[in-house]
Amino acid sequence: MILYLAAAWPTARLIEIRNSLPGAIAETKFKDRKTAVARIWKAIQSLDDAPVVTPKATPKAAREAHAAPTKASRAKKAPKGATKATATREGSKTSRVIEMLKREGGVTLKEIMAEMGWQSHTTRALMSAGGSLMKKHGLTVVSTKNENGERAYLIKA
Repeated sequence: MILYLAAAWPTARLIEIRNSLPGAIAETKFKDRKTAVARIWKAIQSLDDAPVVTPKATPKAAREAHAAPTKASRAKKAPKGATKATATREGSKTSRVIEMLKREGGVTLKEIMAEMGWQSHTTRALMSAGGSLMKKHGLTVVSTKNENGERAYLIKA
């Protein structure tokens, strides 16, 4: 019935009515006419329970005054400290790469790629300063050029 009566009203009038009700959250637009009428009707029905909001109240204050009781929130996790160096699992790919890096003269990217079956970007990511060798294992990888002119990587002692 109410929706039928408000069918010819301009949207601006619905917004004005909704915003003039005590405890109303300031609206600037509605999804559709049905939503506007539903919100107005709900606000009218709760007039007995609504706290009085002064005209100078902000939309946030109106929402807080009209908000339902909040449920308990989950406790926040404590921030993680610096990660400690951890040992690698026996036989894992990372432990195999570390053993290759400990060789005399180091190891080239091509050798690691061939041994592990990795693509070049995966291998470079492991060797980088932000890679897991540095972050998870606390190892510093040094890059040098070997006698063939190829870049070789080894673990700094």
